Amino acid sequence: MKVKFVLTMDDLVVEEQSVDQVVLDWQTDVEQDEILELSHKWITSKNFLTKRMQGLTRVGESSLVIEPLDEDYDG
Repeated sequence: MKVKFVLTMDDLVVEEQSVDQVVLDWQTDVEQDEILELSHKWITSKNFLTKRMQGLTRVGESSLVIEPLDEDYDG
């Protein structure tokens, strides 16, 4: 299934520099069980982002939106 991810992070510290907001979006093909697993880890893991992003030491609020895309979606 083709999906679009949108990660929004507010009030971050990256390599000792303060950043107001970063928005990352990408599209990929994933299985539904992979989406469920990622969603579960996102919700239940403490420091989910700082453990996975090099140089990121602090994140204020963050959100991850996962939306399915139509097969004929051009981007």
